[in-house]
Amino acid sequence: MNLLRNISLLIALMAMSVHTAWADDGNTMKNEFNPIQTGVTSLSIAPDARGASMGDLGAATDPDANSQFWNPSKYAFAYSNASVSLSYTPWLRKLVNDIFLANLAGYWKLGSQDNQALSASLRYFSLGEVTQNGMSGEAVQSLNPYEMSFDVGYSRKLSEKFSMGVVFRYIYSDLGFSDSYAGDQSTGASAFSADIAGYYTSYPIIGRNECQWSWGWNISNIGTKVAYNNGEDPAFLPTNLRLGTSFTFPLADYHNLSLNLDLNKLLVPAKPRQMDYDMQTPEGQKEYADALADWEDMSPFTGIFKSFSDAPGGFKEELREIMWSFGGEYSYNNQFFLRAGYFYENAMKGNRQYFAAGAGFSLNVVRLDASYMLATAQSSPLDQTLRFTLTFDMDGLKDLFGGRR
Repeated sequence: MNLLRNISLLIALMAMSVHTAWADDGNTMKNEFNPIQTGVTSLSIAPDARGASMGDLGAATDPDANSQFWNPSKYAFAYSNASVSLSYTPWLRKLVNDIFLANLAGYWKLGSQDNQALSASLRYFSLGEVTQNGMSGEAVQSLNPYEMSFDVGYSRKLSEKFSMGVVFRYIYSDLGFSDSYAGDQSTGASAFSADIAGYYTSYPIIGRNECQWSWGWNISNIGTKVAYNNGEDPAFLPTNLRLGTSFTFPLADYHNLSLNLDLNKLLVPAKPRQMDYDMQTPEGQKEYADALADWEDMSPFTGIFKSFSDAPGGFKEELREIMWSFGGEYSYNNQFFLRAGYFYENAMKGNRQYFAAGAGFSLNVVRLDASYMLATAQSSPLDQTLRFTLTFDMDGLKDLFGGRR
C-alpha cells in the first residue's frame, strides 16, 4: 500500500494554495481551468516580508539580504559589505497551525572594488505533522513531511550600471510515507537547479531631482526534474521567468517613494488533460496516453521552450499564464518604511489574487519588517498571512563592537 500519491502530493499541491473561484458558467470554468503543475511548489513562495508586502515582487527593487530569491545579481550593487536575514512565515493558518516557511539568506561583498559578491540562502518548508490511520481508524504512523533547498550565488558588476548573477541550488523534497508492512520504503526526491539574472540601474535627473530607475530579470530553478513515487511520478521544478522595473523619486528631504512592477511566467509545459481528447474512442485514448508520455519524458530544457506554445487555447491562454505584481514603498531617512501592493493571477491558472501591506523599521545594526496579506476571496486559505523578517547589517555590527573597544 503506497500512500505517496494520494496523500503526499495532495499536501504539496495544497502548499501553493490554489484557490478556485467558480464562475456562474461552471462548465466553462471547468473546461478552461488549467493551472501549471510542478513539483517542490514551496520554491515559489516569497520568503521575506519586504517583497511580500509589495505584492510579491523584487526583481528591480533596491538590493537587500533577500535578493537571492528575487534577483541575485542585485547583490553587486548592495550598499553594505555584508548582511544576513532570517524570515519566518506561518503558512495556511486558516487551515492548519503547524505549516511554516523559514528562510535564512545573506551575502558578502568581495574585493576592494565593490563590484562582486557571494551569496547563499537556506529554505525549509515544513508541512506539519501528518498521521496515517489503519483500517480500524487507529494511528499507524506519523511523519513530518518537508521541503528544503540550499543555494550559493555569485554576482558581479559588468559596468557601472549593469550586473549579472548566477545561483546553484540543491533541492530535497521529503513528502512520502513508508509502509513497513508492505516493504515499501518511500524516500525523498532530490534535484539540482540554477538561476541566471541581470540588473540595470540608472539615476536620471527629472526636474531638479535625482531619481533612480532600475530594471531586472531572473530565470530561476533551471534544472533537473524531481521524481516522486520511486521515479514513477516525475515533476518539473517551478522554473520561472521574472521581469521587473522600479522607479524611485524623492518627495522631500529624507522622503522617498518607489513604484515597482514585476511580471512572472512559469517556464513549465502544461500537463495534458483528458478533457482535451475524445476519451470515448480508442484513438482519443491513445492520443492522450501519447501526449502524457511525451510530457513525462520531456526534458526540463525542452519544457522551457515548449511552455511558450503548448497552451490548448493558443496565445490567449499563454497570456493567462502571466502573473503580475504592483507595489510601492515609502521610506523616511532609510529608517522607516511603509509598503503596499497587489498580486494577480488569472482565475483559470490558479486565481491567487490578494492585496498586501507592511512596514519596516531600521537601525544601524538591525531591521525588522512585517507584512500582511489580504486575499480578495474570503475563502482563500492565503488570507491573513503574516510574514516577519529580521535583518542584521554586518557593517553596523562591526562598527558597534569596534566602537566599544
